[in-house]
Amino acid sequence: MRPVALRAVALAAAAAALALPAAAQNLGSLYDAARGFDATYQAARAQAEATTARGAQARAGILPQVGVAASASRTDSEIRTPAGTGPRDFSTTQVGVQATQALYRPANWAAYRQGQRQAELALAQLQLAEQDLIVRVGQAYFDLLAADDNLRLIRAQKAAVAEQRDTAQRNFDLGNATVTDQREAQARYDLVVAQEIAADNDRQVRQVALDQLVGRTGARPWAPADAQLPPPAAPADLGAWLAQAEDAHPAIAQARIGLDLARLETDKARAGHLPTVDATLSYGVNRNPQGTLTTTTRTTVDAAQAGVQLNLPLFAGFAVQNRVRETLALEDQAAAQLDGARRSVAQATRTAWLGLASGRSRVSALAAAEASSRSALEATQLGYQVGVRVGLDVLNAQAQLYQTERDLAAARYAVLLGELRLRQAAGTLDAEALRPIDALLAPPVLEAGAAATPGLAR
Repeated sequence: MRPVALRAVALAAAAAALALPAAAQNLGSLYDAARGFDATYQAARAQAEATTARGAQARAGILPQVGVAASASRTDSEIRTPAGTGPRDFSTTQVGVQATQALYRPANWAAYRQGQRQAELALAQLQLAEQDLIVRVGQAYFDLLAADDNLRLIRAQKAAVAEQRDTAQRNFDLGNATVTDQREAQARYDLVVAQEIAADNDRQVRQVALDQLVGRTGARPWAPADAQLPPPAAPADLGAWLAQAEDAHPAIAQARIGLDLARLETDKARAGHLPTVDATLSYGVNRNPQGTLTTTTRTTVDAAQAGVQLNLPLFAGFAVQNRVRETLALEDQAAAQLDGARRSVAQATRTAWLGLASGRSRVSALAAAEASSRSALEATQLGYQVGVRVGLDVLNAQAQLYQTERDLAAARYAVLLGELRLRQAAGTLDAEALRPIDALLAPPVLEAGAAATPGLAR
């Protein structure tokens, strides 16, 4: 096949791929997509790289400083003597190399240690950004699933109400029902239509939120294949989670590093009272092809010099003392921020652990309520068939069942998201935590007429 034909086929295939709806994906694949697209995470990653590079700059203070200097000049002069006046013009060229090595500079070594800690700070900042991205993707993912379920159940309720409305209309036409029954059925139908419009709008908003996060159009998340939940996250003891958060949470690590940086800043400030010692080495060549002011002989001077330079500060207008006072206050601030980070992490861990435990209990309660609501609906339908219940009773029982099913699905999603939030609160959340959740998900099965509406497949 010719190259032109190959390009045409490739373009046609790309156009066809763009025309297809986005394939349904699990939570892990959408997180991978978000890592390469989300602007907040990209900014955090760039900031981490900048922090690492800024820390590496401090190493320059303990390494040799080498420079090359060169110059060329022309001197035009007149020399006056008792014997007379005459011009004296000559050229001069200079080339030199100078190197300096710090031997004793406490401030530079403190800055170097600060740079090393800043590399660790960048890692902690990036871990926080990654954990935040995982939770944001999970939140958007399960929000869309919940919106899908809500819309699907409202449409099912709409179909049941429409059937009841048609039945009431037929009975009214035959004279077997009053106008009140017919109008009540119509009012119930109009209410469900309004709920469907609101639910459809909410679903579209959730879809846009997920699409913007992962950089894909029409992303369709997989739904749980059954009612199973992942096993409770280990360890089962809250105290173990709190200890784990104290050891591993990036926010606490970031606050610890901040305190270390503040202490090193105090060391730098106190070094303002201390002497500095540098080793110097230089080599230069000075050439005068036409001589100098004192001689007409061509000269070339090669000079090498090695030495040690001592600087001892005596008085700087109390700048050093005030700088030390400032850094000591900043140390207190960093220590308070570390205490605050520990308390915030402990509170978030307790909240996430208790929320997850109550969420699992709520799922169990709603599962029992769903079974009871289903039995109640069957009993109501049987009573309607034998004439002891009216159509409105059936509609109320159906609405209760649909609401319970929706609440149960939302509670399951909350538990799955709660697993991620607990690990985030403890500082141990990473992409591996998505695997147990993905194991519960399955690709959707497109229902009739659902191909044009992503997210309504189950």
